[in-house]
Amino acid sequence: MCLSIPSKVVKISEDKTMCTVDTMGVQRDANLMMMEDADIKVGDYVLLHIGFVMNKIDEKEALLSIDTYKEILELMDEEDRKRAILEDDECPNRGL
Repeated sequence: MCLSIPSKVVKISEDKTMCTVDTMGVQRDANLMMMEDADIKVGDYVLLHIGFVMNKIDEKEALLSIDTYKEILELMDEEDRKRAILEDDECPNRGL
């Protein structure tokens, strides 16, 4: 099972096909091509799956999810914690 951590959009490319998101302090590029006509702006919270923005979510819900995720991370050892955040968009079940 893969969990998608809400990520905040911090930059959008000029052609609006890519963005940079911040996931709990880790920044990565994400593809916006799956969003069709969605109006994604800097400051919006989104969910990613294998490097693609899949949907935009409400900021309040995003912050609640991040708080819950932080509680889960507190129960993990340091190596698992880093892997959970850094490898967030590398779901091992993506081919299923």
